[in-house]
Amino acid sequence: MENREQWGSRAGFILAAVGSAIGLGNIWRFPYIAYENGGGAFFVPYIFALLTAGIPFMIMEFGLGHKYKGSAPKVLAAVNAKFEWLGWVQIITAAIIAVYYAAVIGWTINYLGFAFDGAWGADTKGFFFGEYLGLTSSPTELGGVRWPIFGACALTWGLTWLACNSGIRNGIERACKILIPLLFALVLVFIGRVITLPGATDGLDFLFTPDFSKLTDFSVWAAAYGQIFYSLSIGFGIMVAYSSYLPKKADISNNAAITVFINCGFSTLAGIMIFSVLGSMAHSTGKAVADVAGSGVGLAFITIPAAINTMPAPLFFGTIFFLCLTMAGVSSHISIVEAVSSSVIDKFGVSRQKVVTTFCIVGFALTSVLTTGAGLLILDIVDHFSNTICILFSALVEIILMSWVIGLDDIREDVNAHSDFSVGKLWAFSLRIITVLVLGYSFLSGLYTKITVPYGGYPTFDLVMLGWSILPLAILVAIFLQKKQAHKHFQHYS
Repeated sequence: MENREQWGSRAGFILAAVGSAIGLGNIWRFPYIAYENGGGAFFVPYIFALLTAGIPFMIMEFGLGHKYKGSAPKVLAAVNAKFEWLGWVQIITAAIIAVYYAAVIGWTINYLGFAFDGAWGADTKGFFFGEYLGLTSSPTELGGVRWPIFGACALTWGLTWLACNSGIRNGIERACKILIPLLFALVLVFIGRVITLPGATDGLDFLFTPDFSKLTDFSVWAAAYGQIFYSLSIGFGIMVAYSSYLPKKADISNNAAITVFINCGFSTLAGIMIFSVLGSMAHSTGKAVADVAGSGVGLAFITIPAAINTMPAPLFFGTIFFLCLTMAGVSSHISIVEAVSSSVIDKFGVSRQKVVTTFCIVGFALTSVLTTGAGLLILDIVDHFSNTICILFSALVEIILMSWVIGLDDIREDVNAHSDFSVGKLWAFSLRIITVLVLGYSFLSGLYTKITVPYGGYPTFDLVMLGWSILPLAILVAIFLQKKQAHKHFQHYS
């Protein structure tokens, strides 16, 4: 049995898991999804999804990592040797996400600097797409390197390297003990100030006013489940890797529930923060909140800077907002790189320092392509297909494998051995029926939409090269890695 590093404390593990789950999507995706799908009424399917999919899936992944003490490929090889490839598909997807996620964090770092003097000016859209990104007309037209972005991406990878290279206890745990409490504190300070501005309550009314007619629309329920899966970092190896460093008598069920509830609580705080800002902006500009609401990159780098321009003390609001985005991004990036690194370490027995350093260097080299004028266009396609095809595919296959092929009894027994509350038939039913049906629907409907309506209006060649090719290539590489000779400890589990 090999010695495996452990978290220094339960709080350290939970903060690291929360740091992985809380990412940019909590801040710029959840508020708009909630508003678009019934406002206050959206919390009904959202909480239902949390209880029937989020917590059960998190318990399963924590249980897998804890029982087999390994990364996703190692764990899946333990439950069924034929399915090690699935773990590698998850890890390859995670590696791809790490590459482009670093570019977005680089943008937040640059914008943190811009907040000090309002460098984005009055035309925030023109500044972002033109002066800052130097956006080209095609993903294949790279244009020149944008050096401020290049430098910020180098800093992002450097911070991630520092945390992951230092190990679980001295690196990742220590970083998350600083980043996550500070992130919550800054969000609360931001909310405490912005909620007093004229129009802020209008934004909150707009977000939380319930439209219960939406509850009869199945797509709203699918959106709730989709948000739960996207925001919890489940289904692509991170939580399996993190839980593998837990001590033998760790409370799996409680840890999973706490992680999920904290993540979803932060999403709610983010909704309050964002729509308070949008309400204030609408009040200042004389527009309706619906006219300024949005999500994603446009919200973070165009709408919010424009809103900050209309506020008193723009330096205060701009600095805190982009510092929050940066910390949320870095904590998630650390977890993604750790999931990839732990898999290579487990498989080939290479030292942590060599694996982390190599991956960060290669990852930064690939990220540098996204610092060119075509960066946003490439990122948009890769991100869309990675999230809606690769992650959903691997999560769906994983849950079918565990709940229908392998069975959940062994994991349930291990989870219940030391947890404060036990999981039983309802937990198994949620995974075997509810989660499989919702994930299956989301994956197949998304696949059908992409086939019938080309994503984003991009040329077919670009979509095939940067989008459709990702999953087939990931599966081929995963099968190759499964056949490679494992490190002598790869099949030895504690």
